[in-house]
Amino acid sequence: MSDPAEPTAGVFDCLVRDGVCRLRRPETRWLSTGHAGGESVGPVAYNVSVPEGWAERDVDGYVARRLADAGFDADGPALLTGVSMRHARVARLGPVEAVVTAGVDNPAALPVSEEKTAGDGGSDADTDATPAGTVNVFVGTTRALEPGALENLVALAAEAKAATLVSRTGVPGTTTDAVVAACDPAGDAAAYSGSATEVGAAARACVRDALLAALDSRYADEDPPASVAEAEHGVVTDETAAVSRPPGADR
Repeated sequence: MSDPAEPTAGVFDCLVRDGVCRLRRPETRWLSTGHAGGESVGPVAYNVSVPEGWAERDVDGYVARRLADAGFDADGPALLTGVSMRHARVARLGPVEAVVTAGVDNPAALPVSEEKTAGDGGSDADTDATPAGTVNVFVGTTRALEPGALENLVALAAEAKAATLVSRTGVPGTTTDAVVAACDPAGDAAAYSGSATEVGAAARACVRDALLAALDSRYADEDPPASVAEAEHGVVTDETAAVSRPPGADR
């Protein structure tokens, strides 16, 4: 997929400076699954590239310093990634926009066949190490989502991310993926954000297309790992859980 043309105005006012991507929209509701995540209201969110070998333990302090160095003074949810912001891509459709950075050097495989891929070479992820890749997804809408719909937008974005990654790389994610969903409380009301809704359908397409473009940029000069065994970092979840019916379900 070729690099997209400069996009027209959309959900977010995006600006990259000194390895930080700022997404700005006044009085936005944000829901983050990343560091210090949760729900908040404010004008900005950030995607922050970290250098090779990064192992900062004071994440809040590090983010504050990076934002200050970049000249950004507003607080907001922030995600971290080992991927350069030059590989960030924006996709827009209808009332939705997605901003994605993607690297899959730390894949997290989830075999679903009866013959699980035990011995695939996966190892426990080192949570103190630099995020070797990470797929960070920011997805927002100009609609005012009702309670539950913003949470569902996180799930829908994660589903679109996983489906796209499986198709392109064979794994549904990495060990450090995160999603930030956003909506405009002053916009037209939308009760739901499922796949059959205008917001949900557009979000699925935006996440897919921004992710594919981000992967094409990140791996323009090299191939992503073909398996967890070939990756420097990664995990394979090959344990088997006990499955049963809930009490009373057989009556």
